[in-house]
Amino acid sequence: MNEAKLHEFMGKVVTDMGGAWMMAMVLIGDELGLYRAMADSMAVDADTLARRVSCNPRLVREWLDANAASGYVEAVDDGYRLPPEQAMALANEESPVFVAPGQSVVASCFIDLDKVIAAFRGHGGFPWGEHHHRMFHGVEKFFRPGYQANLTTTWLPALDGVVDKLQRGGKVADVGCGHGASTVIMARAYPSSQFVGIDFHSPSIEIARKRAADAGVGARASFVTATAQSYAERGFDLICFFDCLHDMGDPIGAARHAREALKADGSVMLVEPFAGDSLAQNSTPVGRLYYAASTMVCTPNSLSQDVGLALGAQAGEARLRKVFEEAGFTRFRRATETPFNLILEARR
Repeated sequence: MNEAKLHEFMGKVVTDMGGAWMMAMVLIGDELGLYRAMADSMAVDADTLARRVSCNPRLVREWLDANAASGYVEAVDDGYRLPPEQAMALANEESPVFVAPGQSVVASCFIDLDKVIAAFRGHGGFPWGEHHHRMFHGVEKFFRPGYQANLTTTWLPALDGVVDKLQRGGKVADVGCGHGASTVIMARAYPSSQFVGIDFHSPSIEIARKRAADAGVGARASFVTATAQSYAERGFDLICFFDCLHDMGDPIGAARHAREALKADGSVMLVEPFAGDSLAQNSTPVGRLYYAASTMVCTPNSLSQDVGLALGAQAGEARLRKVFEEAGFTRFRRATETPFNLILEARR
């Protein structure tokens, strides 16, 4: 027994426990408006902040101390201050790094823990639709800022000739659209095109329809409850899979169906979690996050479906290329990337 290594590891465990608890603090701060009430970067004491958001001052002070101890807010002489950098992540809903409400994904995983343990002891399957409602809300909020920042500015322009088609008036399928964040972003950017959001989770489709109507794009963005292998429409210029193909039981079948639904010169845009092709390459903070999420969400969902290929969230480009080659695509390339996503293009 190496006592130094033991103490080092126990320090890591305590750090991770504190991080897990802090995600609860972040959700409390987001849902009660505490961070937004501090977004002016001015110092505020606990009693004043409590009055701003109509909350219990003693609990607000404890919450502030937890945030200060973790570096999420600053303790200053006359109270507490939310620095502008932290405000970008915790208080500004239009920021490309706004992560606060996305932590509902983490909350859902703890709520659903017994179900995942049962999946481990059984056949491995835990369907997406059986998660706590915080999962669906959190996934939308977690991914939306990245889509808002990158989808129309860098990802679509990185595809061969796609933007020109959308500007002239194209037809786009958003497979696995969830609450429709990506669909709405594209519909706003390309008013001459038509968009179809497709998802097998009917409650999400209902929310997506409302999101599109609220955004004023309901006439150009329709939504269908269907699986990735059962939607009927054809003649698409672009078919998108946003952070969902690896969750599917039969991703090869989904890719094959997309190939059949494309026009001859159409493209598939595949957005997947950033990953290398080995554990060594993925042993990073981002890879660590995605492996854990994949254990709780992505892989059990795939195992709950027919085929159950269970790619996992860290499948990597080489494995994804093989999926599309088996589906009949002849061209596949990395179009661009971010620290969190691979953006891949497949063509017939």
